[in-house]
Amino acid sequence: MRIITGKCKGRILKVPDSKLIRPMTARIKESIFNYLNNLIDFEGITCCDVYSGSGSLGLEIYSRGAKEIHFIEKNFKIGQILKKNILSCKAEECSQVFNIEAKKFFSSKPPIQYDIIFADPPFFNYDIYEVVKLIFQNKFLAENGIILVQRSHQTEAKDIEEFKIKPERRIGDSNIFVLNNFI
Repeated sequence: MRIITGKCKGRILKVPDSKLIRPMTARIKESIFNYLNNLIDFEGITCCDVYSGSGSLGLEIYSRGAKEIHFIEKNFKIGQILKKNILSCKAEECSQVFNIEAKKFFSSKPPIQYDIIFADPPFFNYDIYEVVKLIFQNKFLAENGIILVQRSHQTEAKDIEEFKIKPERRIGDSNIFVLNNFI
């Protein structure tokens, strides 16, 4: 797993050896960032990487100019590897790791509002629906912010029912849902 472009281009990230995470493929990550390049300017934005794992998405956006990134990773051991990746990218001054469940994090008052929130939960983890509701309910998303959620194609019917939208992209076995304040 490596950073695609920006100030950390080519940096190889450590990926936790754990059955608890499913690292995002390079193809999916490239597709997501190609899509985002047409929507937003990364310079100076705020980001939250939920179910962070290695931190690949948050660190990619840091490499492209984000000013503040929060990583939500409940597993302590995986969080330790995430912190090493943050140090490797020299992103520690603008990054914060929260070792907490996503639902608990989004149940509280937001530390900041995010321009972009990435959510890459385990494919058959259904707490993502409650997490998305809490993000909107507790105003974690900036006015023009977006949430990108990666899900399995196998959960598509349930995802459409819960998110009330169809996926923006389908890449292999993954669906990418894009949600915002205007849905």
